[in-house]
Amino acid sequence: MRIFLIMINILVSMLIFGCEGKQELVGQKNVKVTNNKFKNTDVTGLEYAKDFVLTDHTGKTRTLADFKGKVVLIFFGYTQCPDVCPTTMAEMAAVMGELGPLADKVQVLFVTVDPQRDTPELLSQYVPTFDSRFLGLFGDQAATEKITKEFKVFYQKVPGKTPNSYSVDHTAGSYVFDVTGRVRLFVRHGQGTEPIIHDLKMLMQ
Repeated sequence: MRIFLIMINILVSMLIFGCEGKQELVGQKNVKVTNNKFKNTDVTGLEYAKDFVLTDHTGKTRTLADFKGKVVLIFFGYTQCPDVCPTTMAEMAAVMGELGPLADKVQVLFVTVDPQRDTPELLSQYVPTFDSRFLGLFGDQAATEKITKEFKVFYQKVPGKTPNSYSVDHTAGSYVFDVTGRVRLFVRHGQGTEPIIHDLKMLMQ
């Protein structure tokens, strides 16, 4: 019965969300649930989502190791996203506010899936607007394809009325890493701040 409930929880995390976002979690055959008190999907033991090499919006090269000692939440999106991205970023800003001093132990990373339009300048204007501690990460097309493959993140351009007015369908959930740099959670989009705050505090312990 326990295994059945775990599989149902994972399948719920794979449901498709909206026109601008998808909630996906694939390749999770060796995931081991280590703490059933988490309110989000426990993906401890995931065989992917290990690391990345990208540039932040200040021009500094970043890897996951740079943030050891903090709980890290990684969200994939793009600055011209009309719904999922701004609501997720606003939600995480609210989480940071509600955490108070504990927020300094959390790092939120916004990884663009639209390197064609999301320049460092644009990311530097967009991402810190939600919280000055948030970092926007980008790479060229090859680097973007590499990290989305590593994290099993879906993204796909949807043509607009002009060549540069396209939208991008993309995975709507976020990954959370503990203070040692180990992936632990998959956070579903649109559930409010309380489950996220609960789980982040658990990972800080």
